[in-house]
Amino acid sequence: MNYKDKYNFWLTDSFFDEETRNELSAIKDEKEIEDRFYKELEFGTGGLRGVMGAGTNRMNKYTVGKATAGLGKYLLKTYGNEACRERGVAIGYDTRNNSEAFSKITADVLSGMGIKVYLHDSPRPTPQLSFSVKYFNALAGIVLTASHNPKEYNGYKVYDEFGCQLVPYQAHQVIEFVNAITDYKTINFDGAPELISKVNVTDAFVEAVLQQRRYSDADAKAKLKIVYTPLHGTGKIPVQMALKADGFEQLDTVDQQMIQDGNFPTVVSPNPEDRRALELGIEQAKNTSADIVLGTDPDSDRVGIAVRTEDGSFQLITGNQVGALLMDFVLKHTDLTAVKKPAVVKTVVTSQLGADIAAKRGLTVFSTLTGFKFIGEKITQFEQARLKGDEERDYTFILGYEESYGYLAGTHARDKDAVVSALLICEMAAEAKSKGLTMVDKLNEIYGEFGYYLDALDSFTLKGKDGLEKISSMMKKLRETGSPFDDTETVTDFSVPVEAEPGFGTLPTSDVLKYTLSDGSWVAVRPSGTEPKIKLYYGVKDTNREKAELRLDQLRKTAKKSLGLE
Repeated sequence: MNYKDKYNFWLTDSFFDEETRNELSAIKDEKEIEDRFYKELEFGTGGLRGVMGAGTNRMNKYTVGKATAGLGKYLLKTYGNEACRERGVAIGYDTRNNSEAFSKITADVLSGMGIKVYLHDSPRPTPQLSFSVKYFNALAGIVLTASHNPKEYNGYKVYDEFGCQLVPYQAHQVIEFVNAITDYKTINFDGAPELISKVNVTDAFVEAVLQQRRYSDADAKAKLKIVYTPLHGTGKIPVQMALKADGFEQLDTVDQQMIQDGNFPTVVSPNPEDRRALELGIEQAKNTSADIVLGTDPDSDRVGIAVRTEDGSFQLITGNQVGALLMDFVLKHTDLTAVKKPAVVKTVVTSQLGADIAAKRGLTVFSTLTGFKFIGEKITQFEQARLKGDEERDYTFILGYEESYGYLAGTHARDKDAVVSALLICEMAAEAKSKGLTMVDKLNEIYGEFGYYLDALDSFTLKGKDGLEKISSMMKKLRETGSPFDDTETVTDFSVPVEAEPGFGTLPTSDVLKYTLSDGSWVAVRPSGTEPKIKLYYGVKDTNREKAELRLDQLRKTAKKSLGLE
């Protein structure tokens, strides 16, 4: 069927509920109809993510049901009926509109297939879902979230039995089962209540987070003044529990943003990378003379911070800078002599500063493709090597981090965790304050030792079918015309197999180009895997800030001009 045939089928067939049919009948724009039905919302390597609404190319009960039925068939084929009934699947959800409803649909479809379900009883962080997979010894996990995307979006992420989001070779197996479902009427939406258990593992999750404490000065922690906002999301309870249990007594919250609301009414976008999302917290911190502002996104896997400077203003610290600060802090407070083959993991679009800190301390640094699932996969690979007695690949995971404000210390989760990150960031800030320093001072100390690193990200949204085609055309042009930078030393095209670290084979292929330049600077270009965006990443290192800023400005202009994005 073409898009119009699909539209008419959904519009007229009584299988689709009245609300869906009414929504479709109200659409008068032919382009809107085409966008909703020109393709299926793809179950890709990141699961599902899209705008909510009626249509095959939207997040709704039917596309969620299809993804779940495909996953269920994969689990039954892979593990068998008995294991599926005994071990089951853990399901979590965030505070977005429809997340809870989608989680119940997911539970009904799986249980109707004879698969046990552990359904979280309230909105909880994505890393807590990852934790719960191992906690219940489940076969898989699912979380309904679109992370930091705008309110119109929702998503569906799948985790393996180790609590790690599916990596490509696993996702492709599930995708085959999902794509084999061509008739929505074959999906059974009637659940089996006896196979669904409501669960709450918050206490156990927070206890696991607290195992990562690194700093024991109770007086210093008691003196740190914190303002925290969950941005209407799931961090509300576990972040406060963890910080209070760790001895942070002066913890204020942004009351307007403590309300769990999928419309995110106080922000343009619930993204802690965006200063506007932290503005209410910053204003409150100025009024209360707080030291630090923390903001976690709706599913509490990312955390952004703003810190007080000497003149009383608040400065945002970038994801790469926080990664470097955490690396320095965690390694200084870890007895590395007691750790066998310590290792850290970063992504290929993340600043080199944290990696250079780790390498100087004698750690092995691994680089993965973009996406924290690849960092989680490394943790699993290290653990599996240990179980097999494979000493060559038996590393001890210390810290994983990426430029997009995601960090993980410990192995209680296999995904970035804003709860443990908030804990360590506050400990780090408390130690700095006890020495009369700000976090900016600590960052400058690191620059003094390692050189000045500057990073940036340019992101361009190109919506709809035409936008996706334009992004694809941009990547094709870059591959055909060669590097736009005169002083390019190497071009790494991750769309073909690239050698991973020794002993770990090749990286999965990905639509990413990375240019390394003669002065050590680099630029990477990649389409987003979860949004209709093309992203340009930059990393610059120099002896001083002014030179680095000039170099960065030059690289940004060249990159945008080459893609027609000026």
